[in-house]
Amino acid sequence: VQLVESGGGLVQPGGSLRLSCAASGFTFSSYVMSWYRQAPGKERELVARINKSGSSTNYADSVKGRFTISRDNAKNTVYLQMNSLKPEDTAVYYCYAPVPSLPWGQGTQVTVSS
Repeated sequence: VQLVESGGGLVQPGGSLRLSCAASGFTFSSYVMSWYRQAPGKERELVARINKSGSSTNYADSVKGRFTISRDNAKNTVYLQMNSLKPEDTAVYYCYAPVPSLPWGQGTQVTVSS
């Protein structure tokens, strides 16, 4: 039972990245999926959430209009498309599912800098 994030990297302000999170060991389509992020010295915060079917999404005000969460239940994968990136988006990004005993993944580092 695990979540594996990928797709992070170094990008200039205004650039884009697409994060992926591959899930295994549980019935992916039965769970709401979320992306969180944690910047140095700050608490982990919710970035985006998507319902089980992918028909409904929610975003933090700080990313609304720039980030898009989506999922592919056939591939057990959730995505986060990040556009118009800002330096304040720099953080480690994690995906999350409310599955009992499911540990957080290792996260993927996103650094926005010129």
